[in-house]
Amino acid sequence: MNTIREELFKLQDKKYRDFQAKLVPNIDINSLIGVRTFELRNLAKRMVKENNYSSFLNDLPHKYFDENQLHVFIISEIKNYDECINYINKFLPFVDNWATCDQMSPKVFKKHKDDLIKYIKKWIKSKKTYTIRFGIGMLMQYYLDNEFKIEYLDLVCNIKSEEYYVNMMKAWFFATSLAKKYDETIKIIENNILDKWTHNKTIQKSIESYRITADEKEYLKGLKR
Repeated sequence: MNTIREELFKLQDKKYRDFQAKLVPNIDINSLIGVRTFELRNLAKRMVKENNYSSFLNDLPHKYFDENQLHVFIISEIKNYDECINYINKFLPFVDNWATCDQMSPKVFKKHKDDLIKYIKKWIKSKKTYTIRFGIGMLMQYYLDNEFKIEYLDLVCNIKSEEYYVNMMKAWFFATSLAKKYDETIKIIENNILDKWTHNKTIQKSIESYRITADEKEYLKGLKR
């Protein structure tokens, strides 16, 4: 652990750290080292290739934001599905910001969608903000194309939260669903199923999307509350 931390500090860019601090305002700047993303990804790939990561992944909680970022990039590279799921479930309770949450995207998930959905259903029922957000993000990433089912829209509709980072992800999910499954998703907007903030944010994000037609955008504008 100390060796990895020393390596991260050797890669420190203080100007980048100050920039990052503005993006994750809920994280104390003293918890930021300031390692650029491509450096973290390269280190993660090297550690996975050398099979030299288990001690780091099990050493929780981490002290620095950059260690959490390295953690998710390692997880994203793990090729064994069961191992990957195990590490994710250990780590999710310690995720404390949107950046770490959103950059955790395991490549191995693409091949295990039938099994993954059961974990997603558990994650979105969590009481932890970023566990819920991660679950919604995975549902958005993998289940709005060929694997789409109407029930997945209901899963997200049923999430009730006052947390900004949960509701923002809900809006992102429904805006993406409008772009990919407009006919099925528009009914949720027409029937005012979402809370007002998420409803209006979904419309805003849809209007900003290049994947929504001009006619659809005009119709959505008329559905604002």
